[in-house]
Amino acid sequence: MPATPSPAEDFGPWPPATEPASRRRRRDEAGREAGRRDQPGRDTGRRDPAGRDGGRRDRASRNGGHGNNDNNGSNGHHPEPHPGGDPLPDDPADTGDTPEDTAPLPPVRRLVSLGVAGFAALVTIALIVGAQTRHESYAVVIFGVQALFVGVWTIASRPPAPRVVGIVGIAVAIGTDVAAVLTRPASLAPLAYVTAAGFIIGVVGQLTRPAGRQRVTESLGSSLVVTLGVVAFASLVVLGRIPHGTQAIVACLAAAGTALFIARFSDAIAALPRIAPQVPRGGAGVVLGTMVGTAVAGAIGNYLDGISPLPSALAGLATAIVAVMVDLSVGYAEASRIIDGDEPALWLARHIQGPIGAIAFAAPAAYVASTLLLL
Repeated sequence: MPATPSPAEDFGPWPPATEPASRRRRRDEAGREAGRRDQPGRDTGRRDPAGRDGGRRDRASRNGGHGNNDNNGSNGHHPEPHPGGDPLPDDPADTGDTPEDTAPLPPVRRLVSLGVAGFAALVTIALIVGAQTRHESYAVVIFGVQALFVGVWTIASRPPAPRVVGIVGIAVAIGTDVAAVLTRPASLAPLAYVTAAGFIIGVVGQLTRPAGRQRVTESLGSSLVVTLGVVAFASLVVLGRIPHGTQAIVACLAAAGTALFIARFSDAIAALPRIAPQVPRGGAGVVLGTMVGTAVAGAIGNYLDGISPLPSALAGLATAIVAVMVDLSVGYAEASRIIDGDEPALWLARHIQGPIGAIAFAAPAAYVASTLLLL
């Protein structure tokens, strides 16, 4: 009996309705593989291991690794990160939950803020009341404040050669006070000469100390700041000798002192918003202090003879801004030293350095503003 020919040879291809299921599955799989190869960027590997396992890994990465536990157990392996390299959501590097060592913020001590506010008010009152006396007596008052400034700034800033800085500061204070009282007519030129002489003495003293040139830049910087501070105080004596200069001193220093007092008093109530994490000061107090100081200067200009309210308010505004900015800069400098790991200075000098420095450098601002607006 002859061999039975295959259906394809005898009757042609199978009709779709009568084609065996296994043949249809193989044909469909071949078509899908050809289409996958024609599409760029698609995986052309084996369908079962790559497709099913890749889908499981993708679903496990989206579900946090808790899905399809029965399939993972049967396959003998755990879910892995997505082939694209994305870490799982519970990875600390991805979620940012890694604990970091952060230093605690310095607290705002209310009693300290109140004490500093009171100190600023006392220094302001002393300078205003002293301006009502004779020029020689006012120079004595100024020298007392200068000596306090030299001591506080030297202790708080901790220069490499504190004795040299202190001696130069006291010598310049005496020279500027004498020049401010005896010079005829009143002028700032003798104060400039004394400042240059004091700086030269400071340079020589720093270079001849036993440590030589070690940290000489820091030492010269401290000497320069102390020298400028004591000369700034002496400018008030010169301003008091000018006609209507006493009224200008009262208006400008009252604005500066009020701004410092309100700023510190506001910090004692609520130091908000925090200006910087490491600086325990509030921005609201700074703005409010400047505004109140300007208003006080304008009110004083309305009551004192020889000056008018608007120029007095403008001069007070300039002086108050300089005062609060210097006070803030001292706080930033102290925070920088603490961050660098330096030991904190004596607490009393550290806290009153800001107000005494603010009033010192507000004095030349008062002189300039008064000369331009009031005199």
